[in-house]
Amino acid sequence: MSNHLTNRHYLDILMDAALEATPGASTCSLHIAAEDTTFIRFNHARVRQATQVSQAYATVTLTQGARSADSTLTLVGDRLLDTAALLHAQAELARDLPLLPEDPYLLSPDTVVDTERDDAGTLPSASQVIDAVAKHAPGLDLVGFHASGPIVRAYADSRGQRNWHRVDTFSFDWCLYHSTDKAVKALRAGQHWDEAAWARQLAQGAAQLRLLGQAPRTLPPGRYRAYFAPSAMAELLGVLAWSGFGQKEQAVGTSSLTRLVRGEATLHASVQLSEDTGRSIAPAFTPEGFTGPGQVPLVVDGQHAGTLCSPRSAREFGLPTNGALAGESPQALSMAPGSLPEADALKALGTGLYISNLHYLNYSDRQHCRVTGMTRFACFWVENGELVAPLQVMRFDDDLLDLLGPRLIALTDHAEIHQDTNTYSQRQLGSITTPGALVAGFELTL
Repeated sequence: MSNHLTNRHYLDILMDAALEATPGASTCSLHIAAEDTTFIRFNHARVRQATQVSQAYATVTLTQGARSADSTLTLVGDRLLDTAALLHAQAELARDLPLLPEDPYLLSPDTVVDTERDDAGTLPSASQVIDAVAKHAPGLDLVGFHASGPIVRAYADSRGQRNWHRVDTFSFDWCLYHSTDKAVKALRAGQHWDEAAWARQLAQGAAQLRLLGQAPRTLPPGRYRAYFAPSAMAELLGVLAWSGFGQKEQAVGTSSLTRLVRGEATLHASVQLSEDTGRSIAPAFTPEGFTGPGQVPLVVDGQHAGTLCSPRSAREFGLPTNGALAGESPQALSMAPGSLPEADALKALGTGLYISNLHYLNYSDRQHCRVTGMTRFACFWVENGELVAPLQVMRFDDDLLDLLGPRLIALTDHAEIHQDTNTYSQRQLGSITTPGALVAGFELTL
């Protein structure tokens, strides 16, 4: 019965039942987030946990004038029980709605825009993933977490709008452990499983793992030439996503990109950043029923070019909304690739730092876009384009606008997608797509 939870016909039945009962002059909407996921956890290249999770959450929203109220409940996959729960939630909202104060920034969709996306992927079965690990990782301490299956987002309202989004997707977040704090970390994600490609990625990680047994190179604080792998770049761009691109933050001056917005700083001319939902796995609509363009330019040729404007910000600042989520963080942040051949990145670096992963990132000075954090996992000292020794864990503190501006040397010619692997409550559809970056003067502080 739980398989109903990602079935379009079943969800349409529930939506129709709830929306047909919309009371009076109110507008009712229903947003559903569902998944049917296989989870496998590995340790020492062996299965430590395997389970299947089928779940769906439905949010019923009732709006009348400038008043709105919503209620979220868990669907169980039984048509009678789920319909009764939705109608009960709707009745409670109708009772409470007149008691609520008016919301001056409430904005509801004023046009009906239907969307549909149903992407079937080639996902691996649990046995295929387990067999691949057993075949390619013997003798390795592989620790990882695999999640795979369809994810659904659906929206419908009493105005007649219908939006459907179902994608098959997987993520395999794994590392090869050496000892103490030494490990090689990697992520394989997408809609099409390729065992051979994963095996090549694993072999590359195993080669780096052997280097981790050497004595680490301890560097004095200072500025160093560095190459950031796409995984490390995704961490840096993820910090910018916290507060950088939202209309509200930029309007009130609390955005970390304020200097860029004001023209006090510019990024390198090769930097192109956009919210690129059209080429991602993210839905083309919000839980409130707003849709937007497939791409929203944020930085063009190193210059500020746009913001993510949520419905509330649109109301507050008199602007059109562009399909941004309520928090105005990007769902599909994308940095365009550059011209440096990825295979030549270490050669172009010459001598300096190879940064594979970063962690504990946070702003040290949000207004000036200074970010601090730690190097992590397989980070190496490079000489003459060759990895020669692991890097002792170091803290950095640097100005990202300067790092991606005057100190950016080149971006690689290939961009990688890094899906959000967060599974708290439910799997996510967010992603960051980015190339690697060669920079001058990356600042290590201790």
